[in-house]
Amino acid sequence: MLTTFERVYGIDLGTSNTVIFERGKGIVLNEPSVVARLEASDEIVAVGLEAQAMIGRTPANVGIEYPLRSGVIANFEMTSKMLRHFMKKIQGRSSLVRAAQVYISVPCGITAVQKRAVEETVVLKGAKKAVTVEEPLAAAVGASLPIHEPIGHMVINIGGGTSQAAVVSMGGIVASRSSPRASRSLDRDLMEYVKRAHNVEIGERTAEEMKINIGTADASAETRAMEVRGRDVVSGLPRSIRLTSDELFPIVDEFVASLVDTIRSTLELCPPELAGDVVEQGILLCGGGALLEGIDQRIREDVRVPVYLADRPLECTAVGTGMML
Repeated sequence: MLTTFERVYGIDLGTSNTVIFERGKGIVLNEPSVVARLEASDEIVAVGLEAQAMIGRTPANVGIEYPLRSGVIANFEMTSKMLRHFMKKIQGRSSLVRAAQVYISVPCGITAVQKRAVEETVVLKGAKKAVTVEEPLAAAVGASLPIHEPIGHMVINIGGGTSQAAVVSMGGIVASRSSPRASRSLDRDLMEYVKRAHNVEIGERTAEEMKINIGTADASAETRAMEVRGRDVVSGLPRSIRLTSDELFPIVDEFVASLVDTIRSTLELCPPELAGDVVEQGILLCGGGALLEGIDQRIREDVRVPVYLADRPLECTAVGTGMML
């Protein structure tokens, strides 16, 4: 039994960001899931925001590590060290010794072995018990959807490594689909486009800034421009180019089209009665990718179903994970 003195955490362990919710306090940490380490010894140099600031600017002996890929642990040791650093940051100590129970969100459809790897990582850090929760279910709880009623609700979680569409009802996931097309894949598409169309290489941080500042899924949006700096692939010298939202629209449009395909395939798996509920209740968008300009309107036009954005799309999964206690 949990006592009021024990700390209880909900962790959204994402490919791009780790968000931690603490009972009684709310969101206590939201940082990138990135680690900078020495290549020779694997010694940690920086974690989270500090490591993100080093991307593309590290010397040869320092490597940037993304411990999670497609929402699951790719490097067990680095994930463990990253979690230790984050918990030390919010607790002032190096382990979860005061945590009674930790709920961790994971992508729907991953294997039992992958779920156990996530749970064991947290238990080894000192938690008494770790429980994995499927991300769309946690996001629905965090967005205050009445998931225990016999009514179908659809959740689209556009994360960093995966995008997931799921229909939830009666406290469980009825139908779901996952896609590798997510926020970071859109960043890579933008990097490839700039290199192909302008012979300029740019980094991940620049691509993300482009996506945030001038990326749009709305064809009628006002045109915006941005100056982008990179390396000329021919001369090898620095060069600046000017890009517009209109120029990038086809790349963003193709990305959203892939999400629409994932939504349609999920609805095809859904019982007709629940599919009818989705038409009435609408689709909830969450995750960092849901902040892309015009994405809700574009999905609404293609699927012909009401679409609305969660109040806190970046945090609702972590909040729901903590609330599930």
